[in-house]
Amino acid sequence: MSTVLVIGAGGVSSVCVHKMAMNKDIFSDIHLASRTRRKCDAIAASVKECTGVDIATYEIDAEEVPAMVNLIRQVKPSLVVNLALPYQDLPIMDACLEAGVNYLDTANYEPKDEAKFEYSWQWAYHDRFKQAGIMALLGSGFDPGVTSVFTMWLKKHKLKTIRTLDILDCNGGDHGQHFATNFNPEINIREVTAPARHWENGEFVETPAMAKKVEFDFEAVGPKNMYMMYHEELESLAKFNPEMERARFWMTFGDQYITHLTVLQNVGMTSIEPIKYKGVEIIPLQFLAAVLPKPETLGETTKGNTNIGCIATGEALDGSGEKTFYIKNICSHEAAYEETGNQAVSYTTGVPAMIGSAMMVQGIWTGVGVFNMEEMDPDPFMDMLNKHGLPWTVEELPGPVEF
Repeated sequence: MSTVLVIGAGGVSSVCVHKMAMNKDIFSDIHLASRTRRKCDAIAASVKECTGVDIATYEIDAEEVPAMVNLIRQVKPSLVVNLALPYQDLPIMDACLEAGVNYLDTANYEPKDEAKFEYSWQWAYHDRFKQAGIMALLGSGFDPGVTSVFTMWLKKHKLKTIRTLDILDCNGGDHGQHFATNFNPEINIREVTAPARHWENGEFVETPAMAKKVEFDFEAVGPKNMYMMYHEELESLAKFNPEMERARFWMTFGDQYITHLTVLQNVGMTSIEPIKYKGVEIIPLQFLAAVLPKPETLGETTKGNTNIGCIATGEALDGSGEKTFYIKNICSHEAAYEETGNQAVSYTTGVPAMIGSAMMVQGIWTGVGVFNMEEMDPDPFMDMLNKHGLPWTVEELPGPVEF
């Protein structure tokens, strides 16, 4: 039984808080804070209606460290769950350090003024968290998060070493909009428009954004075009699996999405460079995000499935030579909405955030310092995925899959 403080009030937060309330034996007291309190109140009202559990709400600017410290000391949580924006990671970690409280997030730090995803800023906190006797767990979403755990489960149970790894993220849902993103538009577009990077022969290789496209037939979705891009778990997976020869991340996008994004990029709407408009300084991408449909509003209209998994090839644990395994989860947008009022992209991140929190508050995953998901025992996390809405399957493929 424990008290948790969740920061952020988007779709992922809504799913996480709903799932926490469904597990009252683990989370006895849930608090929710964001810059806009009415969003917290809306989530709290939905949770109350669905589960009967009361959620306390607060208004907070997560970038104001003294205010965050005061709130943490007021709530007295055993864990702060950061489901805000990636560029707020460091201020929230600073607040947790000052207040002496454990920390969890779902995405690595990214500076506001540069689309640069890497763990170095957060890894630099390791000694300070260790000296404070507290734990930070990074990337407890789906990708990063579940994909990292999938990989380490294969390495624990199927493969002695991993030679090649491909992470495949397919959203086969249709929300009926001309153009919308299924998670925070600002972060989504920054990720997609950044140069692609993949791990090969001991270093990262950079290629132009969206330059490599292949078709793949996804179970419960069908054939989809997927594009190689950079995603932060490649950095941690390479660090904790130094034998890997190659690791890549792929994400599916429909032709309509690509067409809209190309036009928006060509006219400067995806830029993060400030401009002046009628004497007011604005950032085009933030303005675009403000006028696009909010991800948390897409649940009711989104139909179809997500299919996210890992294909790993390496030396078999039983000494039978090289083998290839495909481990994945398929999630229904309709089922996710029925359970939590959110679409599956929010669901597949919010549920792992709840499970990672459960691992920490129950003392199943412990440590002092800053940790990635790859450093933890995958088995209890994998068990909870099956029990809490994200069941997974694993199959042996006839041989390596070449894209």
